Amino acid sequence: MIHPSRIHPLNDKPVRKTGGFVLYWMQQSQRAEWNHALEYAITRANELKLPVAVVFGLMDNYPEATERHVAFMLQGLEETFQTLEKRGIGAFIGRGHPADVALKAGKDAALIVCDMGYLRHQAEWRARVAEEADCEVVEIESDVVVPVETASDHAEYMARTIRPKLLKRLDEFLQPVEKVKPRIHANGCQFFPRRSLALASGWQTLEPARPDFRKFPDLGRFKGGTAEAKKRLKKFIAESLAVYEKHSNQPQTDDVSMLSPYLHFGQISPLYIALEIQKADPKSRFLEQLIVRRELAMNFVWFTPDYDRFSCLPDWAKLTLKNHAKDKREFLYTREQLEQSQTHDPYWNAAMTEMRVTGFMHNYMRMYWGKKILEWSPSPERAFETLLVINNKYFLDGRNPNSYAGVAWVFGKHDTAWAERPIFGKTRYMNAAGLKRKCDIEGYVERVQQLC
Repeated sequence: MIHPSRIHPLNDKPVRKTGGFVLYWMQQSQRAEWNHALEYAITRANELKLPVAVVFGLMDNYPEATERHVAFMLQGLEETFQTLEKRGIGAFIGRGHPADVALKAGKDAALIVCDMGYLRHQAEWRARVAEEADCEVVEIESDVVVPVETASDHAEYMARTIRPKLLKRLDEFLQPVEKVKPRIHANGCQFFPRRSLALASGWQTLEPARPDFRKFPDLGRFKGGTAEAKKRLKKFIAESLAVYEKHSNQPQTDDVSMLSPYLHFGQISPLYIALEIQKADPKSRFLEQLIVRRELAMNFVWFTPDYDRFSCLPDWAKLTLKNHAKDKREFLYTREQLEQSQTHDPYWNAAMTEMRVTGFMHNYMRMYWGKKILEWSPSPERAFETLLVINNKYFLDGRNPNSYAGVAWVFGKHDTAWAERPIFGKTRYMNAAGLKRKCDIEGYVERVQQLC
């Protein structure tokens, strides 16, 4: 039912014979459907004639997380846990470091199943649980279409090098996730350590961790959860898919899926999205973005240890940027000025305002936004640092493989050399004249003013 390439044993320890349940430590794939890790846990539990319990580790100081990120995530978890409980699966939130929560919750488990995260700290957490747990620990990859190490065994140079490898395996992995019925319901599972974990059946038990919604009053634009993600997908297919290729670089329109925040928190499966898009239009350009571009980013962070540092760039990019590091900058802005949209460029200011207020920005404007920070910073290294901090702070889908790949792209990663220019060297250049030529940029500014 689940492709073997998605199943990664993390240790060689046996099932704990005295274990009273199978634990699914949910961290990345925050959904109760189209989740290979969840269905694998249920299958193993059925074989062992045990119930399934799900735990999520709620970390007060998750790296770079803001109240907006936590609010969106908790909205999704509330829905997910309600759905799990309807399926007869006990769902719990544990406050603390996710690895600590998983180890504590899994103390009496027969085995621990976890989903897969691609960032350094996510991999480290899972490795620690596998080492310290006294039972079998299995990782199931469910947030890509083609498993990252199946697609390639090294960091790919650009989209054109990974594309044929992904396309070659697509039919093999574009298969629905079969929903498995638990044979033993966990309703109030007596084996589960409730003393240390809070049952997430309502907001009241999560009150200490509930964010201050007043800080980001615009959260209404993005309501978290699988149901909302599916609603957006349905609307996108019905209203925008036919014009997606034509409008993907037209920021004055709203003809983009806006699914990236939901993918970031695992609230919707990329596999589900791909199959729904295929049914509507098998040749849609959107599949290139969803599969090739997104999974190139997964490949990047998985095989590039320094994915969040300037050193991750290709040698040619580092060299050309270094050669132009002392070029005169007409404009220089502090990070605070950038965050408050206080530049001379009304188009850039509109993009930053949309990002700051709503947590989202049209992808075409993200490219322009990043290129200008490179141009307006005293050095390329400072620009890289500034770009990543602002990206991760304000975007709902920040702190994500796509974010790290997108930031690195501004500086030449996954790109090729272009005509040499001041400041940019041979990295790709973008300017306001190009925006005016390629899209209705004034229409975009007006849309942001209405939106914000």
